[in-house]
Amino acid sequence: MNANVRQTYLGASVSTASPQRLLVMLYQRLVLDLQRGRDAQEAGQREEANGHLLHAQDIVMELRISLRTDAWSGAPALASLYDWMYTQLVLANTRCDAAMTEHVLALAEQLCDTWRQAALQAAG
Repeated sequence: MNANVRQTYLGASVSTASPQRLLVMLYQRLVLDLQRGRDAQEAGQREEANGHLLHAQDIVMELRISLRTDAWSGAPALASLYDWMYTQLVLANTRCDAAMTEHVLALAEQLCDTWRQAALQAAG
């Protein structure tokens, strides 16, 4: 697919997505970045791992910043979880520790699945 066509398609997908779908898309990208970062760490490709993990850190920070902690009773606990994930990603990145990245990845996959199910319930 042509790069311009792909960018146009992705832009349209994001601009027309519901807030629930946007959240799921963000989590899906987080999982992808963590998988790629872990794989690069395991292959000894520190620079490549760094790029993926920095992007993952940005996503976690965005999730944390956009979370309204007064919106529901579980929000403060989720905020704490995001803080922990961010700290672990910084450490995993600076130490080039694939096991730490894997641990955050497992949690991100669970959260992604949970939000995906919630979005499906909200839509249906």
